[in-house]
Amino acid sequence: MRIVTGTARGISLQTLEGDATRPTPSAVKEAIFSSIQFDLEGRTMLDLFAGSGQMGLEALSRGAEKATLVDGSKDAHAIIMSNAKKTKLFPKTNVLCMDWEQYIKSAGGRSSFDIVFLDPPYGSGLLPKVLCALFDANMVKETSIVICESGAKLDTEDVMVSARYDVKKEVRYGKVFVTYFTPKKAAEDE
Repeated sequence: MRIVTGTARGISLQTLEGDATRPTPSAVKEAIFSSIQFDLEGRTMLDLFAGSGQMGLEALSRGAEKATLVDGSKDAHAIIMSNAKKTKLFPKTNVLCMDWEQYIKSAGGRSSFDIVFLDPPYGSGLLPKVLCALFDANMVKETSIVICESGAKLDTEDVMVSARYDVKKEVRYGKVFVTYFTPKKAAEDE
């Protein structure tokens, strides 16, 4: 697993051994970044289930200004720290060891992001809950792009999700599904 392009191009990244994390496949990562290449420069990114940190570090390598990489595993946290230092992108990272609920609770209303990448464990059913929590905590802007990776097609008609987000695009890469969302405009006070 390597950084594909940018300032850290070609640098190999460590990943956790075993099945605890599942890195985004290289072809999927390249497709995602090709689709948002003009939305990265100077932007902020949140990777909420960061694993090895590869998606946030790739974004930084390609011109993002800052990336917050969050994972609940102490082992993943250590790998992310190591990878951020190895790529020399550490000064632009905020690496946190906490689960997604703790992070949203602590940062909600204080932090918002231009690009959000969500790749929770496949089959966990967490994506709708996380999407709603991010929106309700004002952590996404009207101009944000929220990218979700999953092992099955998402129910984009889920009433809670569809009340908060519009589907920008859905793509399947073999067994991997990627769904792009944009937040809906906040309801006006009447």
